[in-house]
Amino acid sequence: MLILGINAFHADAAAAVMRDGVLLAAAEEERFRRIKHCAGFPAQAIDYCLTEAGARLADVDHVAINQDSETNNFRRLAYLATHPRAIGLALGRLRNRQAREALPELLAREFPGDAFRGAFHNVEHHLAHLSSAFHVSPFDEAIVVSVDGMGDFASAAWAVGRGADLAVGGRVHFPHSLGIFYQALTQFLGFPHYGDEYKIMGLAPYGKPAHLEAMRRIVTLDERGGFELDLKYFRHHRERIAFSWSSGVPDFTELFSPALEGLLGPRRRPDQPLEDRHRDIARSVQAMYEEAFFNLIRVAQKQHGLTNIALAGGCAANSVANGKIRRETAYRQVYVQSAAGDAGGAIGAAFATWHKLGGARSFVMDHAYWGPHFSKSEVAALVRDRHDDIVAAGCAIEEVGDEEELCRRAARAVADGKVVGWFQGRLEWGPRALGNRSIVCDPRRVDMKSILNSKIKKRESFRPFAPSILDNAVSDWFEEDDAVPFMMQVFQVRADKRAQIPAVTHVDGSGRLQTVYRHSNPRYYRLIEYFRDLTGVPMVLNTSFNENEPVVCRPEEALECFLRTEMDILVMGETFIARSATEDRNKAATGENRAATTTA
Repeated sequence: MLILGINAFHADAAAAVMRDGVLLAAAEEERFRRIKHCAGFPAQAIDYCLTEAGARLADVDHVAINQDSETNNFRRLAYLATHPRAIGLALGRLRNRQAREALPELLAREFPGDAFRGAFHNVEHHLAHLSSAFHVSPFDEAIVVSVDGMGDFASAAWAVGRGADLAVGGRVHFPHSLGIFYQALTQFLGFPHYGDEYKIMGLAPYGKPAHLEAMRRIVTLDERGGFELDLKYFRHHRERIAFSWSSGVPDFTELFSPALEGLLGPRRRPDQPLEDRHRDIARSVQAMYEEAFFNLIRVAQKQHGLTNIALAGGCAANSVANGKIRRETAYRQVYVQSAAGDAGGAIGAAFATWHKLGGARSFVMDHAYWGPHFSKSEVAALVRDRHDDIVAAGCAIEEVGDEEELCRRAARAVADGKVVGWFQGRLEWGPRALGNRSIVCDPRRVDMKSILNSKIKKRESFRPFAPSILDNAVSDWFEEDDAVPFMMQVFQVRADKRAQIPAVTHVDGSGRLQTVYRHSNPRYYRLIEYFRDLTGVPMVLNTSFNENEPVVCRPEEALECFLRTEMDILVMGETFIARSATEDRNKAATGENRAATTTA
């Protein structure tokens, strides 16, 4: 049975395809169209997934989408009956519903002559999230939690998963939402773009929770695990919040009301400098989110006594909160798949449909490599076509066919302070580069964070970078030891290790780690092993291979990014491209720009 799952008509449009309960491919539309958080209909992602599966649309038995406008209708009607001004909101959502109901026509238009003859399935938004978390997890039973902005008139849901069954225990309904709270405060702090919430998470450790009492006036908690917003600080419940994707870029108008400035003081404009007050607000926002999140998951744990938890929804990308779960609660194991946000709803819709139809569980997602891959001949053809441009940039081109030598040379370059673009295998599924579309650097360099932010990534100076660490070394370097293959948890770096890896240790002593396993990415694992052998440090700095764009997908995009930035080396498959002239930062490290390199 072939099932195509889709997230469409919202940000992070995506597709996934599974056969007989086993995932074959998954990708976000942004990687093909080169538009961050690309919204609308994921035609190119669907085309890729079908190609990877060796199938045509006509071969698909079921198409599932992560939206069902028929759910929570009683709640909708009750809300409209008591809030007549919200009729306009309902009409706007009806138009979105009509777009979703045009799915058969869209498929026919995008895939002419390849008629779909199977069945369509609408899967409630949060049920798709819950399925995407639990049905691909390693757990036979777990508490499963979905928290996001809003979907199908709900912003959160929690369930107990056992076997293939999900028993939903509760929901938080419109207009109350932790996702909207966090997004509104992100806008208030001068970060207006969709998906900017991670900037607040990165800024928060630089501040103090000085505004936490004010946050507790905005969000109140209840003993059943739920939460409510004080709606006077928001607009989404009484005005139509414009959301469009006419150019593919998701665009929201402001969610907060003028009353928020009365509570917190003047908003920050995007062109204004960051001040201590803004840092303190960011820290307070994060602290309030954690209070509400832990209240929810603690109640669920006490009710059912389970110690495994699986998370999804956009708020499940809050890796800082995720990393505190084992310290703050009775949960012992945490699973967050690599595309926890709306893109992951494509997988969730497919798996929820598979199990609704009686399918058994037989799949665990233990890696994120579900996207396009490119052959040696495709890379060679690109290098041949762009040979003159590469040489003109002062680069030497070499084929290194021996994998051990390839990894050894790349590790030596990283240890020498070079910035290495690492392009291998299948593209990652989800927002994180996890060793196949990565920029790899030395975590020991004091200056590497500023080098990357200013010369490669072109982004805010406070933004942190993450370590990719060998799985058997986690407990030696971090205060906790757990499987974190998707970089979705932040742990505290051991105090005696922080000075050795300043480029990946945040200001509060934490790091958003990725545990790397030999079985799931042997080449990346070998690269890190060689770096460990050279330096005594069993990790590398890993950041996404891009420059203010979606993570690179094709070799063409990797080469373009390499040529226009100040990267030193590009490794595409077995092709090793090195700039012959490098900057002083890549010479032998001095005490000024390198931390201690003593072996572990």
